[in-house]
Amino acid sequence: MSEEKCGRGNRRGGAQTFRRGRALMFYQQLETKRDTLKGQLEATELQSIHPMIAGELKATEAIMNEFKVMFRLDELAEQGKQED
Repeated sequence: MSEEKCGRGNRRGGAQTFRRGRALMFYQQLETKRDTLKGQLEATELQSIHPMIAGELKATEAIMNEFKVMFRLDELAEQGKQED
């Protein structure tokens, strides 16, 4: 019976690790989008849509902040550094 419990615990931890991995992957996509928007703000050929890009950048950063809190990504980053 104890082997069974260990097996179930491992699966739960594996699923949690998988979900956290997916959350980190999505957060990295948001970082890429933020960096792209920042680059677009500096492009002179996009000057006419600067307010729209700035608004999208603010919205992306707000989502990133909420996502970081909701999925405790700061804690994950610290744990990853400690494991290395």
